[in-house]
Amino acid sequence: MHDDRTLVEARLKRVLDERIRPAVYPASVPLDVAVWNAPGEPVPVAEGLAAEPSPTAVGEKWGAPWGTSWFRVTGTVPREWAGRTVEAVLDLGFDENMPGFQCEGLVYRPDGTPVKGLNPRNQWVRIAAPAEGGEEVRLHIEAASNPVILDYHPFLPTQLGDKETAGSEPQYKLERMDLAVFDETVWQLVIDLEVLGELMQELPQDSGRRYDIVRAVGRALDAVDLQDVNGSAAAARAELEKVLATPAEPSAHRISAVGHAHIDSAWLWPLRETVRKVARTTSNMTALIEDEPDFVFAMSQAQQWAWIKEHRPEVWAKVKKAVADGRFVPAGGMWVESDTNMPGSEAMARQFVHGKRFFLDEFGVENDEAWLPDTFGFAAGLPQIIKAAGSKWLLTQKISWSQTNRFPHHTFNWEGIDGTRIFTHFPPVDTYNCSMKGSEIAHAAKNFKDKGVARHSLAPTGWGDGGGGTTREMIAKAARLRDLEGSATVEWETPADFFEKAEAEYPNAPVWVGELYLELHRATLTSQAGTKQGNRRSEHLLREAELWAATAAVRGDFAYPYEQLDRIWKTVLLHQFHDILPGSSIAWVHREARATYAALAQELNGIIDAAQRALAGEGTGVLVFNSTPHSRAGVPAGGARPAAVDAQAAIASRAGGGYILDNGLLRVEIDGCGLVVSAYDLVADRETVAPGRAANLPQIHADFPNMWDAWDVDEFYRNTVTDLVEADEVTAGEGASVRIVRTFGDSRLTQVLTLAPGDRRLDIDTEVDWHETEKFLKLAFPLDIHAERYASETQYGHFYRATHTNTSWEAAKFEACNHRFVHIEEPGWGVALVNDSTYGHDVTRTVRAEDSGTTTTVRVSLLRAPRFPDPETDQGVHRFRHALVPGAAIGDAVREGYRVNLPERTITGGAEVAPLVTVDNDAVVVTAVKLADDGSGDVVVRFHEAHGGRAKATLATGFAAGSVAVTDLLERPLDGVPAPELADDAVAVTLRPFELVTLRFTRG
Repeated sequence: MHDDRTLVEARLKRVLDERIRPAVYPASVPLDVAVWNAPGEPVPVAEGLAAEPSPTAVGEKWGAPWGTSWFRVTGTVPREWAGRTVEAVLDLGFDENMPGFQCEGLVYRPDGTPVKGLNPRNQWVRIAAPAEGGEEVRLHIEAASNPVILDYHPFLPTQLGDKETAGSEPQYKLERMDLAVFDETVWQLVIDLEVLGELMQELPQDSGRRYDIVRAVGRALDAVDLQDVNGSAAAARAELEKVLATPAEPSAHRISAVGHAHIDSAWLWPLRETVRKVARTTSNMTALIEDEPDFVFAMSQAQQWAWIKEHRPEVWAKVKKAVADGRFVPAGGMWVESDTNMPGSEAMARQFVHGKRFFLDEFGVENDEAWLPDTFGFAAGLPQIIKAAGSKWLLTQKISWSQTNRFPHHTFNWEGIDGTRIFTHFPPVDTYNCSMKGSEIAHAAKNFKDKGVARHSLAPTGWGDGGGGTTREMIAKAARLRDLEGSATVEWETPADFFEKAEAEYPNAPVWVGELYLELHRATLTSQAGTKQGNRRSEHLLREAELWAATAAVRGDFAYPYEQLDRIWKTVLLHQFHDILPGSSIAWVHREARATYAALAQELNGIIDAAQRALAGEGTGVLVFNSTPHSRAGVPAGGARPAAVDAQAAIASRAGGGYILDNGLLRVEIDGCGLVVSAYDLVADRETVAPGRAANLPQIHADFPNMWDAWDVDEFYRNTVTDLVEADEVTAGEGASVRIVRTFGDSRLTQVLTLAPGDRRLDIDTEVDWHETEKFLKLAFPLDIHAERYASETQYGHFYRATHTNTSWEAAKFEACNHRFVHIEEPGWGVALVNDSTYGHDVTRTVRAEDSGTTTTVRVSLLRAPRFPDPETDQGVHRFRHALVPGAAIGDAVREGYRVNLPERTITGGAEVAPLVTVDNDAVVVTAVKLADDGSGDVVVRFHEAHGGRAKATLATGFAAGSVAVTDLLERPLDGVPAPELADDAVAVTLRPFELVTLRFTRG
């Protein structure tokens, strides 16, 4: 015999699906439809509205991949519908199981006024409430036929990810184009039953509240006349009034619902399509705000706001009004929701500078929260950056995706490398696309790990990525859940409202120290090498451009390129979005990114060249410009001097094959296979390479993760490895260098190993002509070092990770991120491995049986070859530069990391260039020298302690300084922070470990 509750659940599902939901629109008439297909890329709205369409009809196919079709729908409201609510129901061929990731539309009136977006679960447009009957209807739909890339079999390679390979086959079929009567009472009954049915499923089987709901739902279903749902809906609703009016327990979990639509700035669509996705969603949300007085919508990513302002002024006007009313909230204070592992120090800072400044300039809004729900883990240097930008809170959700370890808190204080703490929240609803389902609300309450000491959590509510944002159904459900027995309570609030309440109730929240490592998506540190190289090189070119342009502007009449640098920074920041820089977007995105980076490099090199020529003046001497924060080869940091004569390094043949490189400081033996079998530190009298092992060893793995091809590398990839030992060619090159050529599979690897004169450093230049599929290429360096931890550079410092796997937390970090270096040491002696463009790496340790010594192997990740979402990922030629630095202290690792990323530049001229700023302590590293963004001509200097200890230094200006102030990242003086004493154009500074400081100098 069936339980009555189970019978009611089954009955409820069938009656809702087959009778009640279809009765929401009890009467309809077809609209006339015509279509015009835009040639090529999307056209301006005015052009689409003016185009002459051709007749089409429901059932007809439309939409080549990435195309735009302008539909015109016309009709007349029947006279007999007078007094009824009338809507247009416009189904472009949606798949309601996928709220985004497919075709979308934006509805316009004939005068070009945007009405709202069309999405799979948002297909209606209000025509009249009430109708008079006889109204003429004319709407235009700008419909995008974006192909489905992430299908039910989401990891099959597809050529649809680039318009150049996607073909022209129509993707969709018009399903419905009607005018329909909207029955508000039936619609409300649907919401009533959905809320109670979903709550019923979450309550314990023997709960008295569950029995009450079962009985009430049963009575309501009895009251429904299945042959006259519309006529009986009010009576059915009456049976539910009491059970819906029972208030929640005072101790119920409290959810702050924030209207939201997480829109990836590029992912399975190109950047240009995101402009339109944002316009559709914001049109939906401004319309919803007008209808729903309690609803609040928050949108992050200043870039997306800027796109609306630039490309859709008619939508921008509505957004501005909603912001002024306090209902449409700028959130996050960043230019985009960027990756936070790979962006360099200054780039991470500028995400907040440009994001916060946009919201301040446009709306006078100061963001206190960083909003990063979907970012793939968080670098340990981020808390200090958030604070330095004037913010104090962080929201993310993605850590809930970790596969091995469950994070122990949902609300906590996150402590970064310098000791800064940021109040942080992970929504326990475990989604940034909450739809107010009972299962989601119940999960948030049950899942909340800080219950007992806190009871507030946040739920980002709405469909993202083209799903259209929050829906009227979600708002209706939230209204019923505001105070309902058996459920958490729900209230619409802004992010700031939530954080203020959460922080007030949890003043002694627990502390998590160090990075927030996502135990998933580790391969994003390597996929799409060209995109990552473009980012790294752009960051360093921007450093050079600002440094030399500021120096030239202060020293002469050089015009500092404020607007040009602002535009370039924003372009670089955009491409740090968490599906572009990580390499997880379609082919189109990365093809455009590579072209963009090339254009930016040309532009930035032009700025650098012009500024350096202005500084060098007339003359025939050769000047060397040093852009690093450390002096090198007799050239001061940030200055230029005539080229010095380098020391010499020697090369000799090696017995048994290969070569020996020697510069008096380091002796390197390269065997006949081109492997480094010895790197002997002559100064310390110590070998670097582990006994019986070889460094600079290319290794290749099969790489076929269980899911998410471009995103993931699973630990089992290590089970099979091929050492690429055989060499086609090992020959002496120019100077003290050796050239090695290897072929494997369909690929070719060429390396040049050069011993630098005067330094304990082996430079390794690698070129790979890569044509593998589902393979992972690494470069291994087994070191004779015993250490339990190693350092990886991160923003404004470095972070230590274990070399062992004592716990599951350490074992899960089998692929990790570094910036310019990793460094590993025993007391008194260490080794650095520096790079110019790679981020992924792994470090393992083994104990040698022959001598019980420890081999610590550092492997840099070079290339992958996933086939989804870009089936041609990384195919072609790539160039990398690394350097092995034996005997390196952490300060040497910092210095060499800058050196390899900022090569010297030579210019013909007659004038030495004194630095604009000097610092007398190498532990204090200057990351930016620039003119203030406000055009005042003030000089801004940003620096930090880079070695991990206390530091005192004198910072001197190479210009007459009038005054100095300590500022935040936005170059605003910090309240309550006294200015350092300025004496003889110099200031004395004392820094804590990794402390970040920004000084602003007026010019005297």
